[in-house]
Amino acid sequence: MGLSKGHNFPGGFLVFFMFAVVVVARSVVGIGVNWGTQSTHPLPGGTVVKMLNDNGIQKVKLFDADSSILNALGKSGIQVMVGIPNDMLYSLANSPNAAESWVSKNLSSHVSNGVDIRYVAVGNEPFLSTYNGSFLGTTFPALQNVQSAINKASLGNRVKVTIPLNADVYTGDKPSDGDFRSDIHDLMLAIVKFLSDNGAPFTVNIYPFISLHNDPNFPVDFAFFDGNSAPINDNGRIYQNVFDANHDTLVWALQKNGYGNMTIIVGEIGWPTDGDRSATMQYAQRFNQGFMTRFNAGTGTPMRPGAMEVYLFSLIDEDHKSIQPGNFERHWGLFYFDGTPKYQLNLGTTSSNGLVPASNVRYLPQQWCVLSPSASLDDPQVAPSVSYACANGDCTSLGYSTSCGNLDARGNISYAFNSYYQINDQLQSACKFPDGLSVVTTQDPSSGDCKFRIMIQVPSTLNGGSGGNAAAVGHLKKPAGLMLFVLFLSMIL
Repeated sequence: MGLSKGHNFPGGFLVFFMFAVVVVARSVVGIGVNWGTQSTHPLPGGTVVKMLNDNGIQKVKLFDADSSILNALGKSGIQVMVGIPNDMLYSLANSPNAAESWVSKNLSSHVSNGVDIRYVAVGNEPFLSTYNGSFLGTTFPALQNVQSAINKASLGNRVKVTIPLNADVYTGDKPSDGDFRSDIHDLMLAIVKFLSDNGAPFTVNIYPFISLHNDPNFPVDFAFFDGNSAPINDNGRIYQNVFDANHDTLVWALQKNGYGNMTIIVGEIGWPTDGDRSATMQYAQRFNQGFMTRFNAGTGTPMRPGAMEVYLFSLIDEDHKSIQPGNFERHWGLFYFDGTPKYQLNLGTTSSNGLVPASNVRYLPQQWCVLSPSASLDDPQVAPSVSYACANGDCTSLGYSTSCGNLDARGNISYAFNSYYQINDQLQSACKFPDGLSVVTTQDPSSGDCKFRIMIQVPSTLNGGSGGNAAAVGHLKKPAGLMLFVLFLSMIL
């Protein structure tokens, strides 16, 4: 096959041109971001919306329909993809009335208040192999019922349904081998047909980081966009990075099944900065800047050259996310939890070459909870105290090849204590570990790249504090969080 754009698009250049016109008409060209909220101390919605506008970010993808966030997005000029969590799929699949109620509460009311909702994401990667088929029977019926409810609310021309799917729904040794996974092939074709019939896009999440994380033999440079990797030649199409190859495997899967012109949205793409040997600031900056340079140039992929609709993952770190996939899960943000940029990144959206931080963020006092200088590492309460602090705080920056990987044993313990203390709003009881192990200090214990964070104030802390689990510190009976406890022991031995 040739390399011209016309041959890359089934139906030729005319179809591609018509497709481009439709995309431009429906959506402004601009980068989007995922706004996750699994944080112990989330920034206020209005603060985040201002930060989005300050950085020229024109689209946002949400994982649920939080009314306070949607209210903050009203009349902001930001386009929204609102999400429906997987645990709601069963009820929506089995009750058209439940779908209509959801649409009335979460779409109609907010659209009428100036929220520019463009998509509803029905579920989030529901066909992951790790879910063992839990959502195979409910995702498509839920999609159908939500679409019917949207139509009934007279929003069908404005709001489109989609399902953000992990790239594991299709397979292929090279792009041109692409097809949908054999165990869900018929289901995927039914969903794709439904989306196509309703003018809705196929949304896919692509993570080159995971390729590198899962396979120690994966060629590192092939994860990035700077052309330093050995290319793959697929029948004349040249692939120099895994994103292009992965994306075009989907294009081939769609094309083989009769949907070669279907709109594709990249729902998630990004790189974490901590919690794993490959999750570094340097790699994250290299990946995201390389991707943004291509995105702003409208490069596209060999099978789909031109502009793409993309949502970076993610906007802000989330310290309350599950770490079952890996400690890196809490470190995907372009910004730290307080809205501070992590590294220099030019999105190409503003006159500034860097990210603009959140404004008017308020912090708790400049004080930290650390291991008492008089405490002994041999104290039998050390291990259960650290295990408890990590299980109820966030110790994902500790361990091999992390930002705090160079701390000694006392530093590791102090980091764990401080994380628990900050998450519990610096309550006095949150720095009272047994046997006098802990003490509050006003001297910053941060060391190099390892930052002992001060938590931000949120409305609950301004009104006296939430208290969290701090009251339980004095009643430790046995270690909590066995996995983190084992990690801790491995660090000090």
